[in-house]
Amino acid sequence: MQPRMNNPALVVPGALPALQKLGAIVRSAGVPETTLYLIEARASQINGCSVCLDMHSRELKAAGEPDERVFMVGAWREAPYFTDAERAALALTEAATRLSDHPDAVSDQVWDEAARHYDESQLAGLVLAIAAINAFNRINAVTRQTSGGWVSQLITQPEPASQSA
Repeated sequence: MQPRMNNPALVVPGALPALQKLGAIVRSAGVPETTLYLIEARASQINGCSVCLDMHSRELKAAGEPDERVFMVGAWREAPYFTDAERAALALTEAATRLSDHPDAVSDQVWDEAARHYDESQLAGLVLAIAAINAFNRINAVTRQTSGGWVSQLITQPEPASQSA
């Protein structure tokens, strides 16, 4: 597959740094980094963004996550590898990513379960992280950006933890 165009975040001056800054700010909200990688991977699966799924799966591995957790993100409800807090974050991610699938996009049940595990700052961080990864997913999916060897290079540099793709 070939991209339809150069990545819009690289074409429009200042776009990529702005998106990356949001990703960096989100990481100061107190949500565990691996939880952020999990929600980024799950949203990327839903949105069919191979670039982001590749990146965030590699970040999970680089963070020391076992294969079972990386491989089972898409089946988190049925897999025994996730904490209740992670499950709440993943449920919130799915609901916020699939807004039009339900009349009450993010139900009180989903929100209340997330609020049971995360304080206000962390909830705000989760909401912003979900919004950021959905933005990256949509940019990449719409323009058919392709993953590749460059993703593995990003993971070995010091800044990827403060970026979202």
